[in-house]
Amino acid sequence: MSEKAVVIYSGGMDSFTILNKAKQEGYELYALTFDYGQKHKKEIQYAISVCQELKVPHRIIDITAINQLLQSSSLTSDIEIPEGHYEAANMKSTVVPNRNMILLSLAIGYAVDIGAPKVFYGAHSGDHAIYPDCRPDFVHAMNRVAKLANYEPVDIVTPYLNGDKTEILKDGLAMGLDYGKTWTCYNGREKACGKCGSCVERLEAFTLNNATDPLPYESV
Repeated sequence: MSEKAVVIYSGGMDSFTILNKAKQEGYELYALTFDYGQKHKKEIQYAISVCQELKVPHRIIDITAINQLLQSSSLTSDIEIPEGHYEAANMKSTVVPNRNMILLSLAIGYAVDIGAPKVFYGAHSGDHAIYPDCRPDFVHAMNRVAKLANYEPVDIVTPYLNGDKTEILKDGLAMGLDYGKTWTCYNGREKACGKCGSCVERLEAFTLNNATDPLPYESV
């Protein structure tokens, strides 16, 4: 019998790669997508489509009520989403306070409930500069907590914790994945903006892999 695993699946590149990687490794997957009031809610539709195609059980969890507590982030408020590279100081406005601790806590609870000993999520080194809840110290601390918080220990698995989006894309392309099935842009418009930190990092990864991004862009 395959081992069960929960995947925090946003619909973006990183979690898309991890979902497919874990599936190919033979896990019995259960995908969780969270609606926390993010502007780029379009990613949820991409997540739905992929899970239907892969026949992965998928739950979309509405936690939009927490949005009223997280208004300091440009992803969850009227603050304008900044443009530029993730390493720029202005990108700190895209930090959603405590987001990954909240999402991981819920995913761990779900994992315990269904008897899954692992939770996968897409922290990677490209996020370390701006997002404290993607850094190794945070992940290792949460992993210790996850093994203490319940009778059933849960392992938080981060395959790309020390890699970056270029490495993630390289793995995905080697698996033959279609990244036209993912949404990365922080703006939820018809086309990706090509200017927000998320788009810039994505396009950089495609360039460094000598590949063409299949998503349409407003400006590149």
